Amino acid sequence: MLLDPEKTLFIRGATPVLLLSEAPVHDALPILTAPDGAVPRCDGWSILPKLTLCVVDGPGEAGVMIPAFVAPVIDGDGGSGGGDGAAGGTGGTDGPGEMAAWCTDVEAAGGAVVLSLDALPEVLDWPHLLGSGTARGGFLPGLF
Repeated sequence: MLLDPEKTLFIRGATPVLLLSEAPVHDALPILTAPDGAVPRCDGWSILPKLTLCVVDGPGEAGVMIPAFVAPVIDGDGGSGGGDGAAGGTGGTDGPGEMAAWCTDVEAAGGAVVLSLDALPEVLDWPHLLGSGTARGGFLPGLF
């Protein structure tokens, strides 16, 4: 299933992150509980990061494709490690250069943290996202 890129946020860092909102895979992903910041691996899931299309693939028929070329990308401060930043584009830019850099980050990290939420946050509050029990997802190994 195709997900509108406006319902995503790609966050650069040592551990790259992909935030999804209103994703059709939301209920298929495990509930995330990582109050200490240690994000668990999502068994049976993987991510294929490409400049034009990003695929999140799960078990069975679960999966989503994102037109990555036009999706928003921001710089994080260490991926899932902490800190606050505006989710609306502060600290980064949209464009093919930023998406290519995000894909490179995913390759270097061996995958990405994928979090599915009801709505994209106004502010990136990592302790809340990782510890509230409202997000679904985890670390997805990359397919390269």
